[in-house]
This record gives sequence, structure tokens and C-alpha cells, in this order.
Amino acid sequence: MSTQSQRLSIGQALAITGLAAALAVIATLSLAGLGSRLVFAGRVLPGVQAAGMDLGGLSRLEVESALSRALTYPQTGTILLRDHGSHWIARPSDLGVAIDISLMSEQAVASGRGGGVFHNLSDQVAAWNEGIQLAPLVIFDQRVAAGYLGELAAQIDRPTVEAGLSLNGLEVEARPGQVGRRLDVPATLSALQVAFEQLHDAQLELVVEEHPPQVLEVGEQAALAAQILSQPLTLTAEGSGPWAIEPETLAGMLRVELGSGGGYEVRLDPGSLAAFLEPLAPELERDPQNARFIFNDDSRQLDLLQEAVIGRTLDLEASLQAIQQATAAGQHAIPLVFLLEPPAVGSEATAAELGIREAVSVVSTYFAGSSPERIRNIATASAAFHGLLIAPGETLSMADVLGDISLDKGYAEALIIYGDRTIKGVGGGVCQVSTTFFRTALYGGFEIVERHPHAYRVGYYEQGRGSPGPGFDATVFVPLVDFKFTNDTPYWLLSETYVYGNQLLWKFYSTSDGRQVQVSAAQVSDIIEAPKPLYKENPDLAEGEIKQVDFEADGMDVVFTRTVTLNGQPLHHDTFKTHYLPWQAIFEYGPGTQLPEGVIVDDKP
Repeated sequence: MSTQSQRLSIGQALAITGLAAALAVIATLSLAGLGSRLVFAGRVLPGVQAAGMDLGGLSRLEVESALSRALTYPQTGTILLRDHGSHWIARPSDLGVAIDISLMSEQAVASGRGGGVFHNLSDQVAAWNEGIQLAPLVIFDQRVAAGYLGELAAQIDRPTVEAGLSLNGLEVEARPGQVGRRLDVPATLSALQVAFEQLHDAQLELVVEEHPPQVLEVGEQAALAAQILSQPLTLTAEGSGPWAIEPETLAGMLRVELGSGGGYEVRLDPGSLAAFLEPLAPELERDPQNARFIFNDDSRQLDLLQEAVIGRTLDLEASLQAIQQATAAGQHAIPLVFLLEPPAVGSEATAAELGIREAVSVVSTYFAGSSPERIRNIATASAAFHGLLIAPGETLSMADVLGDISLDKGYAEALIIYGDRTIKGVGGGVCQVSTTFFRTALYGGFEIVERHPHAYRVGYYEQGRGSPGPGFDATVFVPLVDFKFTNDTPYWLLSETYVYGNQLLWKFYSTSDGRQVQVSAAQVSDIIEAPKPLYKENPDLAEGEIKQVDFEADGMDVVFTRTVTLNGQPLHHDTFKTHYLPWQAIFEYGPGTQLPEGVIVDDKP
């Protein structure tokens, strides 16, 4: 036999020997496992442990008995449930916890017997060497726990309550809010399960959801509301007012509203405040007024006659905001807010700044024979133009300057032309002022924008030496009939008026731009003789008393022209036409008076 054949036979022999040895070991282990099964039939195999006890060799009933004595956690454990300052002590069993002793006993007896021979042998070897630990089989019936927690929730849960404010007359009543709370049962159950799985006593903070109200406290707002209602709210304005809003009215205006920051805001209702302020706005409005001056002929400077006035308009929105801010700060006297408009000419203006250097037109008219009432009206109306400044390019309306002509403005009743008669009315004599004003603008070479003549010739306007005669008059009847002219120079124009006895003197001061003025003589045509006098009975007159109340005047047409040139170039060329009606003299007489023969008597009632 060759060497190679010998080596193969030796290897085969060794392999057969090793296999035989392995089979012997397996046979031995199998016999040992079989022996263990036979010895521990119906009992726990050695090395199986639970609850710190070795259960090897015990029957199922013995295991149940031993585990029941050892695993008393459901009955003897302690669970401390807390919520802020409150707490509750419960046994795990109260919360649905139990241990399945029966199933643990089955698992103990079944350990090492559930697989094939080799698997069982492996489990048994591991049990002998290391031991098999059986974990407690904890049963957690969450329905029981949820029921227990539901009882706690009845003590813990509370609704969310919003704080509130209300008024009882002028008394402020505050209701504090409340934070809502709700026991979160599912979250608490999850926390309990962790403790139960470890069979430990536990201190557990209950999971409680809090739902705060939008407003919890209103003490500060209640104090503010009480402060607002503690006394009247007084609104002030320079030169006007004050106006008081009484607490009873304020209570009706008071509003408590949820603000953007989440708290309540106490304020006065803007609509109610606006309704209170809006009627005040017209009387509070003030137009800007230029300062008034007179020209000092000696120093050739301006002397201040009247301070400038800053114009103002009620700023409703800003005033409302100011009232809200002031009341929130506890204030009760609050100034209103205005939009201010400064005048074009302040009190510090100088003659050089305005271009006022000299007299550019001076005119006088006369009114001898006028009643004291008519003279009073002339002085009152002309005073409105004393010291008045007219801006370059400005068109001045006499009616705008005069405004309301009434007894309240200082005017008296005197004879006025109304329709086709001269009657007694408020403001008689104002046309003396408009006529003088017209002539001053006319001879000054200024642009005449609007002029209306009288219905008939008035003797007052033709008095004095140098009178231009008929047709050089102008009437004003506010607001229907006006006189207007334009300061068409690059300089300010200063108006001054003076009443001396029976003379009205009107002066314009400015800087002459070199314009030349030529006014033609009046051309009279179509003269119509005045009607014969008319006599009317007046029961207020005594018998034999006769009083003339209207004066005759012939009717006629009058035309004159004016030519104004500047640097040799025509600037204005005007034709002024006047149509005077024939005017009848009227006499009034007392009842029983003997009248001259042939007179016309008005027999109308």
C-alpha cells in the first residue's frame, strides 16, 4: 500500500473517530435532557427565577402561591398624585393595576420545554449556568384608572371665566377672571404606565391643562373708569369755552373694549365725543388775520395797530386722541387741538418788507346833515377798513370785510334805500363808506372788479368842494350787492380811514409804481324830472305835524371814463355808467292835519 493511501486511511479514521465522539456527546446531552424532563415533569426546570425567587422544582400551583406572596405591589404599592397644593394617595389596584400570576406560572413551567430537543437543551444549559428571569406580567386596565381620574377631575376641573367691568349708575363694578383647568386623563395615564411597569411607588404630578382667560384682572381698568367718572370732564380752548361734560353723560360714553394687547381698554366712545365736539367746531374756527398798522408820516414806518391773529380749525381726530390720552392719565381739564394757519403778515412786519412808503390815493367825502345814527354807521363800517392790508394781486370784497351788518355789530337804524323807497333800516350810511372806498380805488388807478350805483341821486355824495358830481357813487347791500377791486401792484396796500365831524377821509399807502390816472367829467343825459311830493298819514305823528321822510331827485343817465397808464402803456380803461331813477319826495303827517291844496295824498291803508 502506498504512502498516500496510508495517509488517506489515517485521515478517514480520525474523522470517523471525531464524529463518533460528537455523537456520543449529543447522545449524552439528550439523555441528560430527557432525564431532566422525566425528573421535573410538571415542575419548573432548575434555574428559572421570578420576583427574586428560584422557582426550580416547583409545581404550577406552588409557583402561583409563591408569586402571590411575593408580588403584592398592586395592593401594597403607593401612588401619590399631586396637583399644586392638593394630593391624593391611591393603590395601584385602585388604578386598574394587577399581576397575571396564572400566566406567569404557566410561563415558569413552560420554560425550557417549548422547542425541539436541541433548543430545549440550550435553554436548560443557560438556565443552569445563568438562570432565566421571568418578568412580572403587569396588567393595567386604563378604564379603571380613567374612572378614578374622572373623580379627581370633578375636583380639579374648572371653567375659564373672563374678567368683566360694568356700571351701576356711576358705580364701577369689577368681576375678576378665572383660569380654566382640565385634567388631561390620557397624558396622566401614559405617565402612570411607566411607573406601573417598574412596580415602583411613585409621586406623580397630574397633567392638568390650564386655559387662561383673555383678561384675568381688571382692577387697574376699574380704577381708571372710576377716576374718569369722579368729576366733570372740562374741554378748553383759547378764547372760548370751557365746556363741561358731566359724569352722568360720561357714564353713557364710557366703553370697555378688548384691546390688541389682550387686556381691556377703558375709553370714551369716539362717536359720542365727536357728536359733542362737532357743533363746537364752527364757533372755534378762526381765520388768520394780518396784523393791522397805520403809516407814521413822520418816521415813515409802520405803527402796530392790532396784533396778527393765527388762524385755527378744530382738529377733530387729534382732539379725540388727546381726550383719550388725557383721561387715561387721570386728567379732567383737556385743551382741544387745532390746525393752525399763520397769517401772511405778522405783527413784526416792517414798511420796507411790505413795500409801503407813501400815500398813493387820498379821498374825502362829506355827510353834513346826517343823523347821529347815520354818522354812527359810517364810523362803524369805515373802522372795519382802518389798518387793513391788501396783498399784491388780492381782490378785496367789501362785503367780506364788513360781514354781518346788524345791531349786534354796533350798527344803528337809519334811512336806507330799499326797493323804490327810502326807509328806516339797520346800517343806513354804509353806502357813504362804499362810495368813499370806490373813489379811493378809482383815483388810485386800481382795477375795479365790481361796482353798483345807487338807484337815485343821493345829495350826501355830492357835498364839498371838488365833488366830482353825480355818478361817482357805489352801493353795498350785504351779501347781495358788493364792491370789489384788485390791488394790481407788486406792493402791499395799507388802508386807513378817519371820521372828522362830517367828513370821511380814506387813505391808501403803498409804493407808487408810476401809474397815471385820468378821470373824465361826468356826462349827464336823459334827465327826468322828479314826481310831485307824496303825503302819507302816520298815526304816530301828532295833528298838524308834517315830517319829510324821502327827498326828491331827478332821474338821469350819467357816464364817465377812467384811463390808467403805466410807463406810457394803457393799463385800464373803464367806462362807468349810472342810471338814476326819478325819486319822489315823501312827507308824513299826523291824523287831522290840514294839508296844502293840490298835494298828492296816498290813501292806501
